[in-house]
Amino acid sequence: MLSKKLYTSLKSSANYGLRAISCSSTCNKKLDATKSSSLKNVVLVEGVRTPFLVSGTDYNNIMAHDLQRHAFVSLLRRTGIPKEIIEYIIVGTVIQEVKTSNIAREASLGAGLSLHTPAHTVTQACISSNQAITTAFGHLSTGQIDVAVAGGVEFLSDAPIRFNRPMRKLMISANKAKTAMQRIQLLLKLRPNYFTPEAPGVAEFSTGEIMGHSGDRLAAAFEVTREEQDKFALRSHTLADKASKEGLLTDIEPMFVPGKNKPISKDNGIRVSSLEQMAKLRPAFIKPHGTVTAANSSFLTDGATACLLMTEEKALSLGLKPKAYLRNFVYTAQDPKDQLLLGPTYSTSKILDKTGLTLKDIDVFEFHEAFAGQILANFKALDSDWFAQTYLNRKQKVGAPPIEKFNLWGGSLSLGHPFGATGVRLVTTAANRLIKEGGQLALVAACAAGGLGHGLIVERYPN
Repeated sequence: MLSKKLYTSLKSSANYGLRAISCSSTCNKKLDATKSSSLKNVVLVEGVRTPFLVSGTDYNNIMAHDLQRHAFVSLLRRTGIPKEIIEYIIVGTVIQEVKTSNIAREASLGAGLSLHTPAHTVTQACISSNQAITTAFGHLSTGQIDVAVAGGVEFLSDAPIRFNRPMRKLMISANKAKTAMQRIQLLLKLRPNYFTPEAPGVAEFSTGEIMGHSGDRLAAAFEVTREEQDKFALRSHTLADKASKEGLLTDIEPMFVPGKNKPISKDNGIRVSSLEQMAKLRPAFIKPHGTVTAANSSFLTDGATACLLMTEEKALSLGLKPKAYLRNFVYTAQDPKDQLLLGPTYSTSKILDKTGLTLKDIDVFEFHEAFAGQILANFKALDSDWFAQTYLNRKQKVGAPPIEKFNLWGGSLSLGHPFGATGVRLVTTAANRLIKEGGQLALVAACAAGGLGHGLIVERYPN
């Protein structure tokens, strides 16, 4: 039983998890030595990804862990680091394959990484690999480890589809039946609708609304027109096509797939159309008056990413040249009904306030593009004094990111959006753009299901 004296001592101690009540002076000195006097610099050494493919195309006959395994192997090959020095692995994913529920571990084993490297999987909707990165950031900055790999994967070509709940209950009962008569009685309870399959949910559990409907309503609320959305989507595809042809998407690692006679080396969702063609498409969600269509929405995508994160001192001791520092991050949450996709607005405001930066200090913006209407609505929210005063607890607006600095190598609308993998792509692209464009600071931001958001400041590593 916990004594009053012990309870009082624990309650008053700011670090009671590290202190022993009756610890000797020698013991206390040893414990004090384990405390880090300051946070360590965390650097992004390298980031890679598989080509992002429209679901149901060339990755159709493999599995999710095959994609993540390839990303891991490619990262090791590109960096040349010994696999034994990796101390922790974290992978983000959303729609889990039940056979590989801890896909971080299964993919690391498949990639031949050390059996002794712990690995775990996280899920936070579209910011799952953002969470993988920042969780690793926490371990690294506090000195718990020096080397981590963060990644993400999504494989919607083979989403798990299960029996509906009445059938599952019947099957579980049948497994417990001990006699033939008990099994027959259960069989008689079968109904035709028990055979209706149950696909992974695409609607918000809390609201019952799918993200496309939210995107349509958000665009309407901020008066974003269909033409504006189509123009932004066309911009995304045009910039992605240009970046691909100019060899700027250097994070892509070609992948051999069984049954193909040559490696897959490019994203296959980039489509440079015309405004006239795009205007012919019917609304995808709210019919007939909605403005969100297949052309101005991100598409279901298969793909995986991985990045190597280290403490700065460890990277330099190994003779590696980091790409960037990871400086500061925030997570936000808001009303999942009316503000589901406004994560970038809240996260941008919060990270700038937290760091004392302004939009003028940012050279590169990399935002997740769920829908063209979502991005443009966020721009309008950021550029509104009323929204800032009403929702952001600010006296004046943040301001919209300058379009000439925004997603210049394409975005999720064109490159694709494997839910669990996009965050690593955003951070890697931000670092690569800083290097290419000679900028200093980048802002990564994203929305996610549940009304969640993420913001991260990336700083180019000095030459």
